[in-house]
Amino acid sequence: MNRFLIIRLSSLGDIIHTLPAFSALRTAFMDAEISWLVEEKGHEILDLVPGIDKVIEVRSKRWKWHSSNFRKEIGRIKKEIRSKDQTALDFQGLIKSAYFARLSHSRRRLGFHHENLREPLARYFYTDQTEPISEKIHVIHKNLKLLKILGIQQDKIVFPLRIPGGLTTYVKEKLLPLGYTAQKKLIVANVGAAWKTKRWSAEKWKAFVKKMPQTDIFLFLLWGTDEEKALALDIAQNSSAVVAPFMNLKEVMALLQAADLLVSGDTFALQAACALARPVVAIFGPTNPNRNGPFSDKDGVAFCEIDCSYCYKRDCPDLKCLDGIEPEDVVKLCLQRLEGEA
Repeated sequence: MNRFLIIRLSSLGDIIHTLPAFSALRTAFMDAEISWLVEEKGHEILDLVPGIDKVIEVRSKRWKWHSSNFRKEIGRIKKEIRSKDQTALDFQGLIKSAYFARLSHSRRRLGFHHENLREPLARYFYTDQTEPISEKIHVIHKNLKLLKILGIQQDKIVFPLRIPGGLTTYVKEKLLPLGYTAQKKLIVANVGAAWKTKRWSAEKWKAFVKKMPQTDIFLFLLWGTDEEKALALDIAQNSSAVVAPFMNLKEVMALLQAADLLVSGDTFALQAACALARPVVAIFGPTNPNRNGPFSDKDGVAFCEIDCSYCYKRDCPDLKCLDGIEPEDVVKLCLQRLEGEA
């Protein structure tokens, strides 16, 4: 029997972007045993993916280096992933992820060319590497190219996600006391992001909310952290927008499945909505929308290209790229996308 170990530990959006590669691998090796090594939060996504035989958690947030707990965790992971009769595929490209590939004792350990690795030293843990891949292509297609080492040629993007119908119904019912009705279009605005350079300002969001039509639309402000919740509350003041209650990751996925449109920066909610084939309007700053953004021609992208575009910086004193995106332009993209779904 063929055995494979997928290594994509984080982040949530990157895990989503690895799912088409898993789907292609599963299609090519229907009877194979496929395991996935992932950090705790990502396990919630993989619970919604049929066809994975085993999910192994890396509980790195609980680690204390050189402690007995750390050694115990490494021992547990090694025991769960170790198999010489196995092929490991490292989609992350970090020394940490490549180390886990080596720790698994897999006879083959596949990784990207060193020019495509975030940490080039990771290449010393691999037995096979891809040819150099253009970083201008979408990261989903980059992940699919890792499978070429196994003889799998796949360009079609397939996301094997299954959102339980009962969960979607539950989330919709959760919105009813907040003013949502089935007659209204559900517009989800995701105001947060892990990088502050990916967050549109509160002033821009406020102007966007005011310029959006006020009838037949339920505008829902999504957040994930206390800081993002404070931002959402600020935006919602004196407007028709409703701040979401706390939702776990699976509830967010169900909410996106039910949404008529998502407006979001380059973050997990955007990647998840695209994977679920929901209409989106993406707001991009320092990252490349061609590499990380929507892949449907129907979706909208708000992007202001400047001299330092695609810097991928997590900290910047002058966010001209985001500040150059006007609320009325985002509203226009939203209305175009909604009309396209009519």
